[in-house]
Amino acid sequence: MILPKPSRFERHDGAFLLSSRTTLSADDASAAAASAVRRAFGPATGSAFDAPESGAAAGISLSVDSERLGPEAYTLTVTPERIEIVGGDPAGVFYGVQSLRQVVPAEALSASTAGDWEVPAVSVRDQPKFGWRGTMLDVGRHFMPKEFVLKLLDLLALHKLNVFHFHLTEDQGWRLAIEKYPRLTEVGAWRPETLIGHANRPASEHTFDGTPHGGFYTQDDIREIVAYAAERFITVVPEIDMPGHMLAAITAYPELGNGIKPPKVGTVWGISDEVLNVEDSTLDFCRDVLAEVLALFPSPFVHCGGDECPKVEWKASESAQARIRELGLADEDALQAWFTGQMAKYLAENGRRFVGWDEVLEGGGPANLPSDVVVMSWRSEEGGIEAARGGLDVVMAPCQYVYFDYYQSDNHDTEPLAIGGHVPLSKVYGYRPIPGELEAEAARHVLGAQAQLWTEYVPNQEHAEYMLFPRLCAFAEAVWRDDANGIESYDAFLERLRPHLARLDALGVNYRKLDD
Repeated sequence: MILPKPSRFERHDGAFLLSSRTTLSADDASAAAASAVRRAFGPATGSAFDAPESGAAAGISLSVDSERLGPEAYTLTVTPERIEIVGGDPAGVFYGVQSLRQVVPAEALSASTAGDWEVPAVSVRDQPKFGWRGTMLDVGRHFMPKEFVLKLLDLLALHKLNVFHFHLTEDQGWRLAIEKYPRLTEVGAWRPETLIGHANRPASEHTFDGTPHGGFYTQDDIREIVAYAAERFITVVPEIDMPGHMLAAITAYPELGNGIKPPKVGTVWGISDEVLNVEDSTLDFCRDVLAEVLALFPSPFVHCGGDECPKVEWKASESAQARIRELGLADEDALQAWFTGQMAKYLAENGRRFVGWDEVLEGGGPANLPSDVVVMSWRSEEGGIEAARGGLDVVMAPCQYVYFDYYQSDNHDTEPLAIGGHVPLSKVYGYRPIPGELEAEAARHVLGAQAQLWTEYVPNQEHAEYMLFPRLCAFAEAVWRDDANGIESYDAFLERLRPHLARLDALGVNYRKLDD
């Protein structure tokens, strides 16, 4: 009935009647959860969820008990007389409300006319396995409107996902307003046209739509998104990808590049050879950008990419070669490791932690990186295993299991154009974030896992929802459940998922239908 599946769930006789007369009491620590109750059930019941009269019992009671329950844990008890949610912390109470939303009839999630709703009597006790339960959205390739980002945050909250990784910069578009460098959005946020069809063919066969594409988030937009996420106990982790995937920025400010060819905002997909130079002024630019990022995003983690950085220009650049000699580095891979170290040092000095894709391990491995760097392992689990064994914290994000820009069926003719690969729902459901070969000591460095939606071939929010759901439902199970208790069969999961899809219908989500 509840997804992700709780650690313990029992159904009892009877039901509580949720109506316009239902009252609500909440301790101070549960204020955010109380707001969630009002948002979720106010339109469907017509109740303001006021406090009960003096001496009367509340219909819904919310409270924190950190002595009895751990972080993010909760209990939900529904009887014919009342609903009680207790959390180990404010987030736990909030997750109890999300479970309550899933035991109320699905129609209540979209009801705009007040009525009475039966809530089955249940008792639930639950807590997550992993602290990092993330979802990444790439808005660099295709810009997504703020309204969709807010809708996605609501859906993440419903599934008890707590990290939103916001991929804001790319070769094909810079999406974040930076006051010190206005040309990043004046120039870098726009491309004149976009490739039609797949990039995996000769350049001579490429055709384009001739339609300008772009957009960006103002700093006020970001403040709204961050506050909206915080109300739902979601941390927004921004990503400013560097030193590769910076073509839009180099187009806006050509002095950031290596001067080998004239830059222009990318119109095709793939990996660009044009990367940042390693001049002191360019490192200052990166720090300036990060300073504004830190002012907007309170997240303890800041993602600086580090992936897919070709070294062609650095090999040809006299300046880059001089930097290698000056620092006594072995090669260009070591130069990128040095660059990573510079950014990690800046973030650490400002109380934040550097997160990078697993390429940051190149140029010396974990020993050559600051000890507080977090490695996000995407090419496989191998980078995460290496990093964890080397004492670095890890977020598992292997493309073979949690890349949602991959096809959902091996029959590509029945699916929208995708980048390639095959990640069906069953594979996501069976994913285990801790690799079996990882020793217990190293496994403690696995913070959790994250699903990715890259948008080269995802031009709008309807398509994004189709690629995300219901795979994100299965992913929520993978990062919430404790595998020590065993994994329910995939068929059993589908039996629980089918009624859950009615909730997605009620919320207006364009999910992929289940295979017959």
